[in-house]
Amino acid sequence: MSHLLDEIVRAQKREKASGIASICSAHPWVLKAAMSRAGTGTTTQGDEPILIESTCNQVNQFGGYTGMTPAAFVAFVLGLAAENGFPSGRLILGGDHLGPNVWQNEPAASAMQKSADMVRAYVQAGYTKIHLDTSMRLGGDDPARPLDVELAARRAAWLAKAAEETHAKVSEPSHGLRYVIGTEVPIPGGATAHEDGVRVTTVEDARRTLEVTRTAFLREGLDSAWERLVALVVQPGVEFGDDFVLDYNPEAARELARFSETTSLIYEAHSTDYQTRDHLRTLVRDHFAILKVGPALTFAFREAVFALAMMEAELFPLGQRSGLLAVLDQAMLRKPDYWQEHYHGTPAEKAFARKYSLSDRLRYYWPDPAVQTALAKLFSNLEGVTIPLSLLSQVAPLVFNQIRMGKLPHRPASVIDASIQVVLDDYRYACNPD
Repeated sequence: MSHLLDEIVRAQKREKASGIASICSAHPWVLKAAMSRAGTGTTTQGDEPILIESTCNQVNQFGGYTGMTPAAFVAFVLGLAAENGFPSGRLILGGDHLGPNVWQNEPAASAMQKSADMVRAYVQAGYTKIHLDTSMRLGGDDPARPLDVELAARRAAWLAKAAEETHAKVSEPSHGLRYVIGTEVPIPGGATAHEDGVRVTTVEDARRTLEVTRTAFLREGLDSAWERLVALVVQPGVEFGDDFVLDYNPEAARELARFSETTSLIYEAHSTDYQTRDHLRTLVRDHFAILKVGPALTFAFREAVFALAMMEAELFPLGQRSGLLAVLDQAMLRKPDYWQEHYHGTPAEKAFARKYSLSDRLRYYWPDPAVQTALAKLFSNLEGVTIPLSLLSQVAPLVFNQIRMGKLPHRPASVIDASIQVVLDDYRYACNPD
């Protein structure tokens, strides 16, 4: 019943600081970059697995904000893998925050039924890493009190049972699911307000979560599923939001790191976006071996596209430009649902955040038809000219150096590929000690 994640766990238990980045994105440029080496056109040759995850908000049985069901997302990812020559056998598909987050304002019974249906759809589609998140209050739960950890555990076990029953019908017994649990789960996509600090999970809380969840699993007859629990989500003290990044402090998480050494598990760390590569490596050393990253990758894509738009402004008269930045802002203003709870302040401050916020709520707007048309126009313009090296040096110096060294082709797409690879390389540095 070996699984690619088991390799990470075994290495950690041999005191080898091995880890894996969990790429939480549906953006095709991001996923393509993860499957290839920048500019070379070659894959990772199957040496390192890739973990790609979708959240309950992003992909569910009703389509989520991407419009994709779990089966459609799997087909999308496998299609990209085939196009880029990445071996599907080294691909891990994970469901992130699977639980009632999307339906938390509904009565508990209906919210949990929809959650179970979603988990079944994920398992049927071929996801094998299942993060169960039942940490939120539902309709009927006391709004004045934190959710009882035992109730959260019972709900998680109920979802695990749905997953196990579905998996038994659709897959070979030798390919077991791998589970991740935890009640101290950061908000998907980063904090919604500025924070000066976050509380590191205590050893007592981590132990309590494991104890009550194990009891709930065994009560449901899920002994085998519990043995396939690989990770616990905890808060190591990292977070990011619109205008801040909270860096990892190993001293604050020292006791929590030591606790992992008394268990058969590793930790899963959410919101690791924008951590330095040395902080990421230290997280992996301290057994936070699954590192979630998403907005930092689409932020890198946005940063590169904006650089291309600046080049376009230098090379083309106003009437021939794509107007991409204005089109993006118009799309965000037409449908503010994805950013208005995250960005605060004066109209000017909100306008700045819509472009440059670390939360990168702009990532929701790339599929907009008007944005896609403008992006295509931007590429068409720049593909039709040779971008002066002096302009590349001014606006995208990293790409300029790589083009000069012959490591990247002299094309607009290289600007995007290189930008995303900078982020991915930080995670490769952190997760692969050799």
